[in-house]
Amino acid sequence: MSLVLAAESPVPEQRLADWYPDSTISAIEQPFAGWQITSGDSTRYAFLTRQFADISAYSGKPVEMLLAMDEQGRLEHSLVVEHHEPILLIGIPESKLTAFVSQYEGVGFNERVQVGLSRRDDIHSVDGVTGATVTVMVINQTVMRALRAAHQALAQGQRVTAAPAAEAAILITDWQPRSWQTLKEQQLIRSLVLTEGEVESAFAGTRAASHKPSENPDTAFMDLYFAPLRPAEAGINLLGQTRYDKLLADLGPNDQPILVVANSDYSFRGNGFVRGGIFDRVRAWQGPEEIAFRDMDYYRLAPSDLKAENTPRFGELAIFIARDGALDLSQPWQFELMVRRQVGALDSEFASFYADYRLPEAYLSLPAPEVPSASDLALEEETPLWISLWQMKQVQIVVLLTGLAVLMIILFLQDWLVQHPALMHRVRIGYLCFTLFFIGWYSLAQLSVVNVFTFLHALFSGFQWSSFLLDPMMFILWSFVALTLLLWGRGIFCGWLCPFGALQELVNEAARKLKIKQFTVPFAVHERLWALKYLILLGLFGLSLQSLALAEQAAEVEPFKTAMTLRFMREWGYVAYALSWVVISLFLRKAYCRYVCPLGAALAVPARLRLFDWLKRRHECGNPCQLCAKECEVQAIHPDGRINANECHYCLDCQITYFNERKCPPLVMKAKNRRRRELEREAARIKVTNVGATTPQGESNE
Repeated sequence: MSLVLAAESPVPEQRLADWYPDSTISAIEQPFAGWQITSGDSTRYAFLTRQFADISAYSGKPVEMLLAMDEQGRLEHSLVVEHHEPILLIGIPESKLTAFVSQYEGVGFNERVQVGLSRRDDIHSVDGVTGATVTVMVINQTVMRALRAAHQALAQGQRVTAAPAAEAAILITDWQPRSWQTLKEQQLIRSLVLTEGEVESAFAGTRAASHKPSENPDTAFMDLYFAPLRPAEAGINLLGQTRYDKLLADLGPNDQPILVVANSDYSFRGNGFVRGGIFDRVRAWQGPEEIAFRDMDYYRLAPSDLKAENTPRFGELAIFIARDGALDLSQPWQFELMVRRQVGALDSEFASFYADYRLPEAYLSLPAPEVPSASDLALEEETPLWISLWQMKQVQIVVLLTGLAVLMIILFLQDWLVQHPALMHRVRIGYLCFTLFFIGWYSLAQLSVVNVFTFLHALFSGFQWSSFLLDPMMFILWSFVALTLLLWGRGIFCGWLCPFGALQELVNEAARKLKIKQFTVPFAVHERLWALKYLILLGLFGLSLQSLALAEQAAEVEPFKTAMTLRFMREWGYVAYALSWVVISLFLRKAYCRYVCPLGAALAVPARLRLFDWLKRRHECGNPCQLCAKECEVQAIHPDGRINANECHYCLDCQITYFNERKCPPLVMKAKNRRRRELEREAARIKVTNVGATTPQGESNE
């Protein structure tokens, strides 16, 4: 679901009237676009957040909110009016998002707010939403930046405009070779060292408190070090001259790279390292300003990349970038590590730990003081986000491209592989495991019919490649599917690259090994059930013409999101629906794919334009031979022997039979005839002669 309100619509006024029933509400354009609420001697202001904080969230689009504050910049009311967050659209109820946003009511513009538990009195903590960490972190930044910008605009009496942020001049000359220990002594490298006891104390009194205290509370939990790399004394010593120069060449003049290394069983990269845009376990703070790190702000390092003498070996290394002057090294700042503990199956508790940092003045040439501008409150990315995402996901991309290349080899060598059934079976099962575990559960790259509708709508409403390039895994998969649709048809995706299809097939393979009885739908019924998925597709397409949000809701007929995106961590109704198809697949192979899947139906339409038909058939197929039709697990072969390419999953089982001289009836008959002719020819070469009887020498015949 996507809630949509526009500034010019009457809906915000209606909500403001609910919030302030006895007040006068009037629209204003200065010092910002919004509304002024007057009641007696008091005045309040309301506004939509995007004009101040246009921060992209998990979906790549901002979360728009309506905020109402008093003249002192204290938030009184808040409402999410538009979002496109998939993790909320498909799995987390809106009530949780509403409850999260309501926690900001009463917060002042100059307060420091963080998501998760904080033990510091000067930090206001708000509870997060389990499973939507990225989204709530973006909302946190959006609310606080918009609140500060709006208060600043009121204080100045004019609309806030963008201006470049001030930057501390960092001395990069006269650096000297330094060891790791020397850099620590000079306070260029700072540490955040935690023990098991300290972490346990932070969670004391919460649901995540351990019921069995550690026997040795002094055991190290995290040994973490961090250092800004812009000062050459730190950067060149730690990275070496070549890598240091390359790093700075890739950054803007106001970007600040920060080295973070650690030894611990707890990863500081957290969920953002896998997927989601924002790293949820590390961030920086400067005053009340939170500095979060996105996927594009992350550089991977290996232990060998650290060049300083006597550098310890670390298990986890990274460089994070504070972009666009968000971090001013001339001022003190803090590094935060958030520790997450799972509570039950779905909930989590968080505790944050901090380390202070101030760059020694010997490495700074401080600029003249400047009045802060609102540009410090905006998060605008100069580098296209999709380029950075592709760079950050190089490993996943390489693995996926390798897997797709292997699939192409399988397809081009199919005639040879099917003549080795045991090898072919192992190859197919192995590839289905790759599809399920890597493409599905690890990369979360399950394609959906919603992607089809989004693409079609984009064609008629300002198509932009950058929107589709934001998820490299999905883009590569869709490109490959488009190619194989033209060459082989729908079956390559449905039979090899669909994670939910792979799950069903692997479950059915296990069921057959366990001798679970399989059911076959009578072909007359089966043929009519084919139409069901096309009817579902037409219904969803019609809804998408009215509202793409409605189509997204109705597309829950696909269990993909529950089974793959959320890994069955969802409300019981959705989980029961997804599991029901998995259970049915124990007895009826890929029933969902055959009869219900609207994505399969959508792919079957353009697949009719395929250029080649690589599945071999004989004129005996269907009449009289029915073997392949009976053996086809998805019943894609008609009784007359025709393969319905719209329903074929390209498992190649029929091709195994086609080349098997001991199984394919036409080949068996040909072999028998050939053997009979050979016997006849052999018999013709044998002369039948009568051999007369002989007598012993000298014996008379009389």
